[in-house]
Amino acid sequence: MKRAFPILGILTAVLLSYGLYEALVVAPTEQTMGDVQRIFYYHVSSAWTAFLLFTINFVASVIYLIRRSPVADAVAVVTAEVGLVFCTVVLVTGPIWARPVWGIWWTWDVRLTSTLVLWLIYVSYLMLRRFSTSGQTPLLAAVLAVFGALDVPIVYFSIWFFRTQHPQPVIGGGGSIDSRMMHALLINWLAFLCFAFLVCWSRYRLEVLRREVEEVQSQESMFEARSAR
Repeated sequence: MKRAFPILGILTAVLLSYGLYEALVVAPTEQTMGDVQRIFYYHVSSAWTAFLLFTINFVASVIYLIRRSPVADAVAVVTAEVGLVFCTVVLVTGPIWARPVWGIWWTWDVRLTSTLVLWLIYVSYLMLRRFSTSGQTPLLAAVLAVFGALDVPIVYFSIWFFRTQHPQPVIGGGGSIDSRMMHALLINWLAFLCFAFLVCWSRYRLEVLRREVEEVQSQESMFEARSAR
């Protein structure tokens, strides 16, 4: 496994570089929006990656609620953290695109508002994990994660069920997309997935080590307390 990490790291760097080339050079300029449309390759890729990570967080949280598995709890924490990073990228790149295209940085339509709510839910999730000292914190966090996951399909399907300013989806929206644009999008999404996996892998190992250290410290404290009696 130790050898696989640097290999995957190199592969990810190559994919990110190739994705950048595809997005900036190979993909054609969109006729209506111009070059600002190229942010779409990172905005959409980040959104899809965040949705996937939040879905994994949901599954891990459900498993923890059923089995009280420490591994599932660690996976839930990791995917929530990394997913929140990608969701933040979505919220930052969206207004950068919207300002020259819509003439405004933000509008409170269903897609944008539900995405912000999703971001706030997972910020709350991580604040609960970070600052709560209760022994029931993992349980409460798992319940919050299950609740937060309900917002993911709302975000994704909002443009089908509500009238919004947000563009129609790339896939399943009834429109067409240039094959070179689609290729650039999929390459960048693959690169983002590999990058997300690397970060999750590193963060998971760190989380396991942190819990092992806390367990040792707890045992030492109990031993010192018994010795002092």
